[in-house]
Amino acid sequence: MKTIKGVVLLALAVMGLAGCAAAPAQSGNPAPAALATSQPAVGTSGATAVAAPDDSQPVTLNINVAAEPPTLDPSLATDAVSLNVMANLFVGLTRLSDADDGSVDPELATGWEVSDDGLIYTFHLRDDARWVRYTEGDGVEQLRPVAARDVVYGVRRTCDPRTGSEYAYVDYIIAGCAALNNADAVALSETDLQAMIDAVGVTAPDATTVEFTLTTPAPYFPAIAGMWINWPQYREVIENAGDGWTEPGVIVTNGPYVLTEWRHNDSMAAMKNPLWYGWPDARGNIERVEMSMLGEPATAYAMYEAGALDTTTVPPPDIPAALADSTMAAEVHRYATSCSNAIGFTATKPPMDNILVRKALSAAIDRQSLVDNVLKGGEIPANSFAPAMIFGNTAGDSQIAPWTLPADKGGWGYDMALKQAQEWLAEAGYPNGEGFPVITLMHAQIGDSAQVMQAIQAMWEQGLDIKVSVESQEFGVYLATTSNMTPVEERPHAFRLIWCADYPDENNWLHEVFNTDEGMNLVSWDRDANTPLGPDGMSFNEMTVAAQQTTDPATRQNLYTTAEKVLVDDAAAIAPLNYSVLVEVTKPYLERTYPGIGVSEWRDWVLDWQTKQLVISN
Repeated sequence: MKTIKGVVLLALAVMGLAGCAAAPAQSGNPAPAALATSQPAVGTSGATAVAAPDDSQPVTLNINVAAEPPTLDPSLATDAVSLNVMANLFVGLTRLSDADDGSVDPELATGWEVSDDGLIYTFHLRDDARWVRYTEGDGVEQLRPVAARDVVYGVRRTCDPRTGSEYAYVDYIIAGCAALNNADAVALSETDLQAMIDAVGVTAPDATTVEFTLTTPAPYFPAIAGMWINWPQYREVIENAGDGWTEPGVIVTNGPYVLTEWRHNDSMAAMKNPLWYGWPDARGNIERVEMSMLGEPATAYAMYEAGALDTTTVPPPDIPAALADSTMAAEVHRYATSCSNAIGFTATKPPMDNILVRKALSAAIDRQSLVDNVLKGGEIPANSFAPAMIFGNTAGDSQIAPWTLPADKGGWGYDMALKQAQEWLAEAGYPNGEGFPVITLMHAQIGDSAQVMQAIQAMWEQGLDIKVSVESQEFGVYLATTSNMTPVEERPHAFRLIWCADYPDENNWLHEVFNTDEGMNLVSWDRDANTPLGPDGMSFNEMTVAAQQTTDPATRQNLYTTAEKVLVDDAAAIAPLNYSVLVEVTKPYLERTYPGIGVSEWRDWVLDWQTKQLVISN
């Protein structure tokens, strides 16, 4: 066996290659000379030393999480709002590196080995991790050590169909998970169901060893092993408390912070877990985090200007003014993320079941105008689903969906694209939009989604002479409505699709999101995904499976290139919009990280508490 200690580099040359899905819409700024990195950014003072805080109050960070987290259950979370909170309460076997280069660092695991055939991964756990619970009367209570059996329980609970995990498909690479997850738990006897649970390829040979058996070699598996769906879970409280196990005073966690308050649909609070093993090596000093749930970016930005928030996103309309103000401009940080924006089509709902209709709608979107006049952040028009930092991506390839790119990038340019869109719509049976039904375009009530959807509505109505109804829903409701678990007739014709990398490989973007047999099948395109649309006679589903089963980087790249073309061009199951750039403002007294992949972890943030108190008092 080959032993892997410390950092496993999932670099492109080695592996041939942390969202998650449905992240809140964000935007960037147009003018700074360079993008920020994931390294801590220092405020305008340029000082890194932290003044002694007022001991009478905890060092408190004030942020906005943008919405009510749909869940804090690791097996059930599918969205960035939930994950941005959860990632500070729990830790898993591994974590994406702060280097932001696609590498994976140990977390609960001290190291791991992989068998010569690439099918068995053995992780070794540290022995100083503890489960804790916060109660108002007792504070942080130390429970038992985190054990290998907790990882086994967490993985198997994710795969168990009774849990209802929408992200379980990610673990289908683990032997037995797919069979269990697709089993009829009601029809099976208790004995047979338990046998299937026990057959899932994750075991605990001893208290500090976890062994995974895979169905196929996967050089990106160390990143999957550290995903939230595979975090250890505290069985005793989950089975005793039921659905209420994630509430304050009940929830048991193992990370750097503990949940202290959750006023649903209003706010949350967390405090430092003094028993977390990682504090001696962490640079952060945040002791309390107060989280608002403001879905309107303008409101959050106003609170930032008033000093009520320490960092937040800049709304697109406010970016020019922020950059023009010398004080505010110094607080602006712009950085590329591993997120992509698209329009998803419910491909089995007429008239979206017609490929020509979908292609017409995609080609009628002026992406350059969208990023210049609506998002205003220097975002890049997208011709594919995955952005450039993902292995296997085809970003900027003008041979794929050329109507999405401006002429100076090798594409058609919008005038030519719109003319072709009108021809496609006529060929589909709707010349000049005649007879085309009113379609619904849906978005979540969060971030810049309303502005983006209204702009696309105008492009479709003016360019194709059709009628589009824009509808919005509360974030959690929106996730449920656009899920493939919702009947097709109850889903919108089209919806805003935002995807952020769980790990930097196209497997996470193409296979896990769009494969209709083993993935989310987010756009319900079963017919087209199984049609041999590729030049080699392979279907999309066959391509993503083949790419998953080979470790040769060149072969995987070729398969993903063809699969991307089928997804966004030949079948036009989605209409790519742009690759995301975030523009955020941060107070000079706060040093924080800006990760391109994954989420920000408060453990690394440093707040000059004395300066903040002086600013607030003035």
